Amino acid sequence: MRLGKLRVEPIYDGMLWLDGGAMFGIVPKKLWSKVIKPDKENRIRLGMYALLLFTEPKILIDTGIGNKSDEKMLKIYRIDGGHILDSLHFFNVTPQDIGIVINTHLHFDHAGGNTWQYNDEIKPTFPNAQYIIQREEWNAANNLNELTQASYLKDNIETLRDQVKIIDGDEEVIPGVTAICTGGHTRGHQIIKIASEDTVGIYLGDLIPTTLHLPLPYIMSYDLNLIVTLTRKKEVLAQAAQENWTLFFEHDPIIQSGTVVYQEEQSHLL
Repeated sequence: MRLGKLRVEPIYDGMLWLDGGAMFGIVPKKLWSKVIKPDKENRIRLGMYALLLFTEPKILIDTGIGNKSDEKMLKIYRIDGGHILDSLHFFNVTPQDIGIVINTHLHFDHAGGNTWQYNDEIKPTFPNAQYIIQREEWNAANNLNELTQASYLKDNIETLRDQVKIIDGDEEVIPGVTAICTGGHTRGHQIIKIASEDTVGIYLGDLIPTTLHLPLPYIMSYDLNLIVTLTRKKEVLAQAAQENWTLFFEHDPIIQSGTVVYQEEQSHLL
């Protein structure tokens, strides 16, 4: 697809299943289960879609879950992941072609593909890339506590240190591509604004993970600060509706992008 003159492509890394109650927070199961059916363990199916920008250099936003999941993780989350390199190959893009990786945050399903396991050795997946990460996020991933230790895996970042660029707050990565720190989900969570000509796209990360999370109260209980998420979500959706932005949904298994309008104080996907 195109944003102005820029070609962008959602890049499939697979599927995982997360607890439906956790994914919809305060919203009762009686409501959310009407729009998505959980499995017998109350998990719902989610996609993992990075975004490839055909800029110079090529940019990959998030990297999926990668190929390092152990048997316990595979079972808990019903993971069918690690397809990102095959998906890039479909577009004739090699790991060496990626010049910049931007991580929205460093949770295992967004940064697992930062590194790759080759036999018993873990190496950066994209050897020529600069990995752009918010300072708050880098600090969180390197200083775990009881709430965060299950989400951050050291194998996803440990071999990257020489390739990491730490940023503080909003920063233009290259002309037209800007990292915007939102906080909320994590303190260092960022979304990515992509502008070309008069067209704007926003890669939402976990600010609005699926189209089912467009209604304002639908916020994950995984978020560390729900009020920050709500505030930033309102801001982004209001501007997206007013200026006809294209929104990219990282975890929606069916709809990867769309635009929104306001109807009766609720946002709806077109």
